[in-house]
Amino acid sequence: MNDAPADPFGQISGNGASTSFDLLHEKARRWIWQQGWTELRDIQERSIPILLEGQRDLIIAAGTASGKTEAAFLPIVSRLATDERKPGAGFEAIYISPLRALINDQFGRMETLCEEVETPVWKWHGDVASSVKERARKRPQGILLTTPESLEAILVRRGNEAKRLFAALSYMVIDEMHAFMDADRGRQLQSLLNRIEIAAGHPVVRVGLSATLADMRTSAAFLRPLNPDGVEILESQMGSQPLKLQVRGYIQPRLKQRDANSDKCEVTESTADIEIATHLFDTLRGHRSLIFAGSRRNVELYTARLCGLCETSGVPEEFFAHHGSLSREHREEAERRLKEDNRPGSIIATTTLELGIDVGHIDAVSQIGPGHTVSGMRQRLGRSGRRAGQSSVMRVYTTEIAIDERIHLIDAMRPRTVQTIAMLNLMLRRWNEPPQIGCLHLSTLIQQILALIAQHGGLTVKQGWNRLIESRVFPEIDQALYIDVLRRMKHPEVQLIEQAPDGTLLPGEEGERVINDRGFYAVFMTPDEFKVITDRGRNLGTLPIDSPVMPEQLIIFAGRRWRVIELDNQRREILVTRAYGGVPPKFGGEGLPPADEVVAEMRRVYESIAIPRFLDRIALECLTEARETFDHLGLRHAGLHQHEDELLLFPWVGNRAQLALVLALASHGVTANSEGIAVTVQAKDGSKLIAALKTLAERPAPDAEVLARLVPDMKRAKYDAYLGDELLARCYASEHIDAARVPIIAADLISRLPTGVTTIFET
Repeated sequence: MNDAPADPFGQISGNGASTSFDLLHEKARRWIWQQGWTELRDIQERSIPILLEGQRDLIIAAGTASGKTEAAFLPIVSRLATDERKPGAGFEAIYISPLRALINDQFGRMETLCEEVETPVWKWHGDVASSVKERARKRPQGILLTTPESLEAILVRRGNEAKRLFAALSYMVIDEMHAFMDADRGRQLQSLLNRIEIAAGHPVVRVGLSATLADMRTSAAFLRPLNPDGVEILESQMGSQPLKLQVRGYIQPRLKQRDANSDKCEVTESTADIEIATHLFDTLRGHRSLIFAGSRRNVELYTARLCGLCETSGVPEEFFAHHGSLSREHREEAERRLKEDNRPGSIIATTTLELGIDVGHIDAVSQIGPGHTVSGMRQRLGRSGRRAGQSSVMRVYTTEIAIDERIHLIDAMRPRTVQTIAMLNLMLRRWNEPPQIGCLHLSTLIQQILALIAQHGGLTVKQGWNRLIESRVFPEIDQALYIDVLRRMKHPEVQLIEQAPDGTLLPGEEGERVINDRGFYAVFMTPDEFKVITDRGRNLGTLPIDSPVMPEQLIIFAGRRWRVIELDNQRREILVTRAYGGVPPKFGGEGLPPADEVVAEMRRVYESIAIPRFLDRIALECLTEARETFDHLGLRHAGLHQHEDELLLFPWVGNRAQLALVLALASHGVTANSEGIAVTVQAKDGSKLIAALKTLAERPAPDAEVLARLVPDMKRAKYDAYLGDELLARCYASEHIDAARVPIIAADLISRLPTGVTTIFET
């Protein structure tokens, strides 16, 4: 494995002199001594005086395991311990996390600190017993650890108690803030923060924590929309630590045909996947590691293979599955296993362990495929190398198809290898995906209007405007669009709201049903699911209801092989027993396209002659083949190439701009398809393609809403079905189509047409 240029994931500040330690409460200082700390981290030194003052909002931006949580809560609990307070007067600080598991983890870490300073700390989410929540509700004080969905439930179900619950509130801490930004949950969270401040009757200090924020000004605007300039920003100044990277390449031979008259491939295991599993086993057995497999299906496949290798080798089992469809008990069992410092073990996971859940020290991180985001890759790398003198270690495994006479040119460009290199390059340059600007989030707006009505027993049009639009929770929505949404919600076909004679908005017939649904508090879609139960009564997890699972079918789940005994539709359960063989069920909802900057970096990788030091022999061969194909196609200067009966367009843009181009071509009668980095068009439509590109280059940008209407199904968010075609087209266009760039992209493609191609197509 090769060393890579140092990345700023350092842990301990080199300056041992503390100027902030003495500012903390005596009991907080005692807790620090008990932990055996010899000094504070630099981010802690700088955050303590700001948060003790209790007047300024704050963003703490520092790497994974840099002490961000303590940077927030050491001064917060010190302030709470110093302030005189009446027991039961209300919660004094709220910690908000995107994951229940992260709350459970932080609760364990925070409990000892809060016990030392005699401050109560409460968990409140869907897995917490109702008796615990009731005790917290009756005597609210100290620190509340919760999720946006549980906060929503508190406000909606106990709106008349909100003032009592939050009257003493001084701080609201948002952990993993990047996970909320520009997402539906982020808009809900911003609204919740605003609603809680209104209930409290005073401004509350907001604290955002993250390791992967791309733009600090945008982040400040997310944390405090009405006063981003008033947000203090602390970025870690810690030194770098050693970093070891390796990209390992694997070639998958083309599967043979069953016979000369069949186009179906033999059902065989991928030899590349088997080789990857074997290398993981040989490299990681006896160590402590995290393996990010990219999808729930891959988690199941690799866990089953690795456990099979343990069984075949006659060694103890060390590999455990971890993803969102597995039961909480199964996931926590895997986490506990890895926390045992004296025992080796590896967890194969999706993004569930990307965030800050503590699983003890990790020797190495492995990733199968390029991954979804650069920021996620950086988070994963930060899980290893936390001990002094230890390097952060990451191996990325990529698979490409063997080159033969039948290979498609896009596959010959080795896109997975090049994307992996591009994302690692960007990670080493400390680049993260910026939040997308301009999304309307109308589905979440509908949910928040209904939530406010439920919380207060009714809502005026002006109150809704003040709390959702004027507050800049939904800054892209103007007065006309706000009224259009209300009219649509009141429409006889929808009946989400109705209006009383005095103008008060109340729940309509459908609105009552939606509010009373148990899934109302979440703004994201939660599919109907079946529980997977073993014949010994153990709950393994859940499968989406549309997964094609039948009795006697063999499946892989929780990293084990099972035979389906029966399906109980009434109880929504799948009964299974241990078996041999099987394939993972279909989970759905997996995979994201790369961002614009990733595609641009891929182009730079193709054009460069530089050889990254972190490539193994096969990965280097794949990069060489990729560059040879790139040059063979003339793509340094051309943006179009004909391959058999297909035209390949290379606009070198990300998903939103590429979709806009595909739809714009469709509006001119040219059928085009997105194929990763390329757009394909039938060669017989060459003349129409050239004409369409020229027209698009010369005219103003097409209307994004008109393009959106060409999409067969625009519904993506939970309440999109209520919007109607016009509002749905506006919302889809704002989130998925970058129409403004179409003329620039078309003009660039025209300028990069191969010599004489126009004449050839016309002929």
